[in-house]
Amino acid sequence: MTSTPRPILTFDCGTTSVRAIVFDGDAAVAVAQREFAQHFPAPGWVEHDAAEIWAAALACARDAVASAGRLPRGISAGDIAAIAVTNQRETAVVWDRATGVPIAPAIVWQDRRTAARMAELREAGHGPRVRALTGLRLDPYFSASKFAWILDRTPGARARAGHGELAAGTIDAWMLWNLTGGRVHATDASNASRTMLAAIGAHAGATGCAWSDELCALFGVPRAMLPAIVDSAGVVGESVPALLGAAIPIAGIAGDQQAALFGQRCTRPGMAKCTFGTGCFLLAHAGAEAVAPPEGLLTTVAWRIGGRAEYAVEGSVFVGGSAVQWLRDGLRLIDRAPEVNALAASVPDSGGVVVVPAFAGLGAPWWDAEARGAVLGITRGSTKAHVARATLEGVAHQVADLVDAIRAGGIAVDELRVDGGAAASDLLMQLQADLAGVPVARPHMLESTAYGAALLARVGVSRPDAPRAADPADDAVPAQPSIERRFEPVAAPDARCAARLRWSAAVAAVRAFAHPGSSHATDDASTQASTQARTRTPTHATDRDTEP
Repeated sequence: MTSTPRPILTFDCGTTSVRAIVFDGDAAVAVAQREFAQHFPAPGWVEHDAAEIWAAALACARDAVASAGRLPRGISAGDIAAIAVTNQRETAVVWDRATGVPIAPAIVWQDRRTAARMAELREAGHGPRVRALTGLRLDPYFSASKFAWILDRTPGARARAGHGELAAGTIDAWMLWNLTGGRVHATDASNASRTMLAAIGAHAGATGCAWSDELCALFGVPRAMLPAIVDSAGVVGESVPALLGAAIPIAGIAGDQQAALFGQRCTRPGMAKCTFGTGCFLLAHAGAEAVAPPEGLLTTVAWRIGGRAEYAVEGSVFVGGSAVQWLRDGLRLIDRAPEVNALAASVPDSGGVVVVPAFAGLGAPWWDAEARGAVLGITRGSTKAHVARATLEGVAHQVADLVDAIRAGGIAVDELRVDGGAAASDLLMQLQADLAGVPVARPHMLESTAYGAALLARVGVSRPDAPRAADPADDAVPAQPSIERRFEPVAAPDARCAARLRWSAAVAAVRAFAHPGSSHATDDASTQASTQARTRTPTHATDRDTEP
C-alpha cells in the first residue's frame, strides 16, 4: 500500500512577486505571497534587487510554514519532506562569494540593454553556431550577455570573476546559495539551458547539458563564476536550520515553464502545455534527444533526472492576459478583467474585426520586436463586444501559430494542456481549441508551475535514481493531471482555415507597417499561412472535426 507523500515546500519566484506554497499531497494547503520592486533605470532596462527577492521569499516561507502549523494536521517544518524551487528564467545575478552580497542589480529576463551586442554577434555570423549548440537565438532575452554586461560595467568585477571571487547564476542558483548558507552554488539543467552558455544534446556529452568553453569565450563570461549543473530532481543540499526551524532537503529545481510542463505531466513526445499568464508560453515535450528547433521556436532542456536529460520545444507569446488588461485599463471597455468573457460572448463572432495584440512586438514564431498592435476590419457596425471577442481571438491565434510551427517541425500535438490565470476563461479556451484544431484540457490544478516543482522534489527524495520522470512505476507522482474540463474543437474546418488566413493577413499588415518598404514581413506571413493550411489536413488532429 502506497503511503501518503509528505508535504513539500515550494518557492515560486516570479517576475513581480514571490510565493511560498506548502503542498500536502496534491493540495496547496498554505500559501504566502509578497511583491517586490521593479526598477526601470533607462528605456528597455528592467532590474531587480536580488537581496529583496531573497528576503521576500524567506518571509513568505516562514508565513506559509506558520500557516501550515495552524492546520488541523499541524504541519511543522520538521514534517516537510523537501524544498522545491521554481523561478523566472534568464534573470542574471552576480554576487560576492565571501559576503553573499550582489555586486550589481539583477538584470531581468525582459531587459533589452544588450540588444546591440546581440546584433553585433549576429552580423558577425555567430547565430547558426550558437543555435546549434544551445537551441536558442542570439537575443538579449537570455542570460549570457547580461552576465557580461555586469562584469564590464562594475569596476574590478571582471578580474575578480576570473580569480573565482564572484558567483553568478539565475534566480534558482541565488535561492539555493542563500538557503544553504553559501554551501551550494548550483543550478539545474533546465535553467542552465536558458543562459546561452550551456551546450545541450550531443554537444554536451552524456549529461545532455554542460557549460561550453566556446560559448563562455564568445560572451566573455569566466567559467569560474558559473554554478555546477545538477539534476532537476535530487537532493542537492539542505536549508540552514535557523531559516525555517529545521534542516530541509532541497530536492527539486526547475525553470518556471519547464516546471509547469512537468506539473501537467507532459512526459512523452508531443505532449504539450501552454501557460496563459501575462504572456503565453507553449512547451511541447520533444523526447530524450535534443531536436533541431522548428523555424521560429527554441529547443530547451525540459528537465534532467537520474543524469538523463529530456528536451522540449518552446515558443513564447509576449502578450496574453495583458491584452485583457489593455481592454480594461487602456480602452476602458470593461471595469474588471473577468467581464471580458460576458462581453465577448454577447456576439456570435468578431464581425470581421481582427486584433493583433503586438503591444511589445511579436514573439515566436515571428520574433519581430518592431511590430506593433492593430485593430483591423472595423465597420460602422463594429461594437466594443466585437473588439473584446477579437482580442481573445488574437491571443488564441498567437498560440495557434506556435502549435502550427511545432507541427511543421515534425512534432505531432494532439492535445494542449493549459494553466495560468487566463486559462480560467471558458470562452478563450474554446476559441483556442477551435483555432489550434486540438482539444484543450484544463486541469483542476491551475498552479502547475509550483506544483510541478513540488513533484520534482517528491521524485528527488523518493526515487533520486529514477532514470525517467515518466516511469509509470513511480508512486511519487500521478501519471495524469486531474482534468476539470476538456474543450473539443467545434468550428468547421473551412471556417477555421478562413480565420487563420485572415489572421496571417493581419500579421503581415502590422509587420509591413513596422518595416516600410521591406518584403520580409509579407513573405514570412504568406509562408506561415501556407504552413497553417498544410497543418490542417486530415493527417493531423483535425480528424476530430468530422466526429459527432
